[in-house]
Amino acid sequence: MLDSVGTPTLYLSFALLVAVLLAVDFLVLKHEGAHKVGTREAAMWSVIWISIALAFGGWFWWYLHDIVGPEAARARALEYVTGYLIEKSLAVDNVFVWITLFNFFAVPAVYQKRVLLFGVLGAIVLRAILIYVGALLLARFHWILYIFGLFLLYTGVHMLLAADQGPDLADNRVLRWMRGHMKITDDYHGEHFFIVRQGVRHATPLFVVLVLVEITDVIFAVDSIPAIFAVTGDPFIVFTSNIFAILGLRAMYFLLADMAQRFHLLKYGLAAILVFIGAKMLLLDIYKIPTAIALGVVALILAISVIASLMTSKREPPARLP
Repeated sequence: MLDSVGTPTLYLSFALLVAVLLAVDFLVLKHEGAHKVGTREAAMWSVIWISIALAFGGWFWWYLHDIVGPEAARARALEYVTGYLIEKSLAVDNVFVWITLFNFFAVPAVYQKRVLLFGVLGAIVLRAILIYVGALLLARFHWILYIFGLFLLYTGVHMLLAADQGPDLADNRVLRWMRGHMKITDDYHGEHFFIVRQGVRHATPLFVVLVLVEITDVIFAVDSIPAIFAVTGDPFIVFTSNIFAILGLRAMYFLLADMAQRFHLLKYGLAAILVFIGAKMLLLDIYKIPTAIALGVVALILAISVIASLMTSKREPPARLP
């Protein structure tokens, strides 16, 4: 395993913190019941999740201050913030795919919150496994960093070329397999993922959407996890920054769901971030780009793409009615 500040006690404490946060989320969802999440509620939860993530970063710096010294503590805390920002920004593309999924399956707005809650829970488990495997591989085979770098470059260029193309869900292999091997109802049945008809268990379209949400997260994790390893070799920092970004994904979805078209240039920015991180990883043994510069470049690319999106979307004339 790579050198890490994470101890068994630290990992266990963080796991308990995440469990408490998820339990609170489940209780809030149960109390509120099925309902459509508005922009105001989504913005409130986004602020809460970001505040918790940044507060953890502050605590992380304070915790390390007397253990590894002030300079090393600042460096590790900066790596955490950079990793969190990278994961948070790359997660936007994941959210756009979720929007496409929910529109394709016409998922009622009141049920989307529950799907994403279970989706986030599954994503945490899958990310933990992928990060552990990635850390083991990097500890034994340093050259895998170059493979990761080349992959991120390829993914960034591919995303840039296909920025205007959406996923082809009608021809999705997983969807075709599920329809051919499972009994699936035509209609939604409340928030149920399964129902029983005449003694036979049927999956509902809500379960199909949940499976596709989990699969898309695995696909995007293949991009985001190597990207964070380009910033830090500490598995604990990779894990914590990744998980905190995931915990806020549901709120981000509802915040962007009604205005995704206004951020039409964001994919170009995300592609540029992947290319930059891939290049940074390939140059590790030649020139190590300081974490502070990497953080500034990622933040600048993200800001430019968001501002450019908002400015160009305002210039577009409203569609005329026939």
